Amino acid sequence: MENIYIFLKNVWTDLIKSKKENVFFIPYLLLLITISLPLGVNNFFLAFFIFIFLINGRKLKFKNNYFLLVPIILFIWMVLSYFWTIDEERTLKAIPKEISLLIIPLIFLFIKPFNDRIKEKIIKYYSFSIVLFALYFIFRALVRYFISGDSRAFFYHGEYDDDYGLVPKLLNAIHVSVYTALAYFYFLTKSKKSKSDIFIILFLFVFIILLASKNIILVFILLNFLYTFFYSKISYKMRLRNILIIVGILILMFSFNRIKDRFLVEFQSNKDKGLSHNITTLKTDDVHVVSIYEAWNNDQFSHGDYFPGAAFRVYQARMFLEFLSEESIFWKGFGLNASKIKLQEKEKKYNLYPGYGDFNFHNQYIQNFGELGFVGFLILVLILSASFYKSFKEKDFLHIAFIILMISLFLTESFLWRQRGVVFFTAFYCFFNMSCKNKSQSKIN
Repeated sequence: MENIYIFLKNVWTDLIKSKKENVFFIPYLLLLITISLPLGVNNFFLAFFIFIFLINGRKLKFKNNYFLLVPIILFIWMVLSYFWTIDEERTLKAIPKEISLLIIPLIFLFIKPFNDRIKEKIIKYYSFSIVLFALYFIFRALVRYFISGDSRAFFYHGEYDDDYGLVPKLLNAIHVSVYTALAYFYFLTKSKKSKSDIFIILFLFVFIILLASKNIILVFILLNFLYTFFYSKISYKMRLRNILIIVGILILMFSFNRIKDRFLVEFQSNKDKGLSHNITTLKTDDVHVVSIYEAWNNDQFSHGDYFPGAAFRVYQARMFLEFLSEESIFWKGFGLNASKIKLQEKEKKYNLYPGYGDFNFHNQYIQNFGELGFVGFLILVLILSASFYKSFKEKDFLHIAFIILMISLFLTESFLWRQRGVVFFTAFYCFFNMSCKNKSQSKIN
């Protein structure tokens, strides 16, 4: 108990010291660590961040930063889409959810930039909050497993009406994987690692694998190898040891049928039938698992057709190309969040099971193009490419990990169309691209 008291006292002292150094430290940190909490809580701390900004307004000066202006331009374009949208009600409701694209960069254009020490503290406390978050859900899974005996409690997310997964559907396992991966790389890039740091690295690694987001797992492993070979300062033998540990953990993880099945279900044949028909978790007399080939080529589907993630995203990409040829949306799109009507029409046209038409494009690039036109797509690409260039120029591995995770996530998720997603992306985008140069420990000397 005494050690815990000393630890908490040191944390409190550190927070107060950092607050005195930069008054925006605690408001911004609270915004980050509440992203995974109920939306009302995160909204409250966004409002708190704005409040602190307003009461300090007279002391602040505008600093020109083109990186921070681009998200604001994207938000303005979203608002302008109201004037040509095909669904005014949906567009009007969606605009407030995207307000972080305006507010957070605007605040960062005026506030005192975080210095290296404050930046390190922000990442540190954010990462520890994710560790606590992961511990809670692992404990939750253990309790549920002992009560129900259902091993699904350790994997992915459940459904809205059946919360059987590792995290709730509302949080989304794919999104939680990204939140966790950034924290993982903070601990991995520490120059001096304690035994507790090594335990946390292994724990977060396992947690990300259990979340079973196929795309994020693959990118996550790629980033681990990128860091090991190009950014770590350890010897060749240590690199080899780390690789063996990673491979060993992966082999162990993929020995779980549920994780293995989540990967196998995506590897469809380019013929009429795919390998997924042999997967026991999906094999029933009434369900046909749609292959990628079928998703792209079939003229009609049936209510018994099941679309795995990859096949459904291919189908959505196909619908987008059809929209481009059938509708005048190239420059301006349908309007923010207004494509649902058109996707529901395609659902009926192709005889999909009712409900598939309610899903968005599940691809941020297509989502931007379809609803905000080429202009909206171009702004998004500009945001990502500028941040990507800056991260490699400054050799900041945490920034590199963040932007690569975002670029890959946007291929499978309309992340910015989710309130948590837009807060997470905008807050860290501004953090990594603020004017103050970062010379943190995660860089190459």
